[in-house]
Amino acid sequence: MKIAVVGSTMMDIVSYTDKLPAAGETRAVRDFHTAGGGKGANQAVAAARLGADVLFVSCIGDDMFGDQCRMNYEREAIDTRYVMAPKGVSNGVATIIVEEDGQNRILINKGANDALTPAKLKEAEQAIAACGLIILQLEIPIETVYAAIDMGVAHQIPVLLNPAPARADLDIEKVCACEFFVPNETELSILTGKPTTTVEEIKTAAAELLARGLKNVIVTMGARGSLWLTKERTEFVPTAKVRAVDSTGAGDSYIGCFAETWSRTGDILASMRRASRYAADSVTKPGTQDSYATKKAFEGND
Repeated sequence: MKIAVVGSTMMDIVSYTDKLPAAGETRAVRDFHTAGGGKGANQAVAAARLGADVLFVSCIGDDMFGDQCRMNYEREAIDTRYVMAPKGVSNGVATIIVEEDGQNRILINKGANDALTPAKLKEAEQAIAACGLIILQLEIPIETVYAAIDMGVAHQIPVLLNPAPARADLDIEKVCACEFFVPNETELSILTGKPTTTVEEIKTAAAELLARGLKNVIVTMGARGSLWLTKERTEFVPTAKVRAVDSTGAGDSYIGCFAETWSRTGDILASMRRASRYAADSVTKPGTQDSYATKKAFEGND
């Protein structure tokens, strides 16, 4: 089953520091690197590294960063027919600061991602229609997200929406057509206006989304694991205890692995368990896509 990922491309500019600078202060970092990023790209790369056949629909910059991102996708054997580079538009850039405990702070310049309009998406419809799953996030125009959901409905393709970065104006009625809705606990709080500090609070907030018509809500909770909720059942999946080096992109690795596993097996719980292990493995290494294991390396630890 081919997976269509419709989403963002970023170039990550990453600095590692022991402590964030105070206002007006300059501090030296202990390490620095650049790498391909963006939630869409991360999820596409994670799924591809695990062996999925991935079609990526995205807009990259008409610049050096865009060229580097396209070459990266080609190295990962991702179908790049609809990785488009509008003339005179710069690539998206994410400035990431990672602290000693592995926590991160991220600033985003969307760049070419805003050029992925519904009209651009329409160009890829025939290729998307041949896929068995569509994955979406919210780093592209919201109108394009809604258009992709409608495309999934029209072609009877299940849709997984990762509502990240969260936006309170997301139209829940429009996204009820999605098969899977996968926020983290912070995103869930923004979407519902409810606290999500404890697991019980997370269950309460998720129940509100289910009451509004969503089918499968999967809440990723970092080191606490993940929750799958439907109107009929609630399942908890723990995660492995590891020493976190860099948590950047862990949620994307979870979704990429979940999608690859579910597309083969149709088993939600087994896909969550595997995705939890994959995400836990990713945080033990620095970088975002750089931290995603290949199928061979991961199955050696499976």
